[in-house]
Amino acid sequence: MTALHPTVARVTDRVIERSKPTRRRYLDLMAEQQESGISRPRLSCGNFAHGFAAAGEDKDAIRGLSGPNIAIVTAYNDMLSAHQPYGRYPEQIKIFAREAGATAQVAGGVPAMCDGVTQGQPGMDLSLLSRDVIALSTAIALSHGMFDAIALLGICDKIVPGLLIGALRFGHLPALLIPGGAMPSGLPHKENSASASCSPRARHPATSCSMPKLHPIQRRDVHVLRDPPFKQMKMELMGCPFRVRLHNPKTPCGSA
Repeated sequence: MTALHPTVARVTDRVIERSKPTRRRYLDLMAEQQESGISRPRLSCGNFAHGFAAAGEDKDAIRGLSGPNIAIVTAYNDMLSAHQPYGRYPEQIKIFAREAGATAQVAGGVPAMCDGVTQGQPGMDLSLLSRDVIALSTAIALSHGMFDAIALLGICDKIVPGLLIGALRFGHLPALLIPGGAMPSGLPHKENSASASCSPRARHPATSCSMPKLHPIQRRDVHVLRDPPFKQMKMELMGCPFRVRLHNPKTPCGSA
């Protein structure tokens, strides 16, 4: 195994030492939650009844504690091509959970904004703030105390950290970050950059490219439902996803 660079090793050691008190408090809190925190067996009758009232065919299984109940926290919307596939995930997860003797419920949804839409617009001011909103929304969704595990549906820059931060408040529960699928090729980079005046990356106000010319280029560049591969790699480095989806969700292998 390759040794860490001395500088990286020193920084790592400092972080470990400095974080010991707060990490100890966090681990103590998680142990307390595991031992005596809110959960289905500890809910009052009224709380519990509300928790499975809309569970449909899973109602009896949830009420009878016949298997683990998975919380689904979703960042689905139609604004992000990487998140649009999540629209069908909850029903699929519920089916797969039943086959494994478990149940699943959508615990809540979180916002997910697309920088590609808001860049250069006032909405971009909310981009970094949205991470904290996502973290809080995730924690609220999981606060119902009905769950034994967590499935987090999100992929983009602020969404993954926000989901993870919120889920870590319930770190005594196992959690999965589930990507939506890989991005196929769109407009080749060389072709994209071939014409400086009509490149989607051209930012000069005096560019000669008209909107009618620019739109077809952009449509080819951002053309399908996808996750950029580097975002899946980020999740891999954290050891978070249950598996890497190497296929686009609209392909036969991607929907398998």
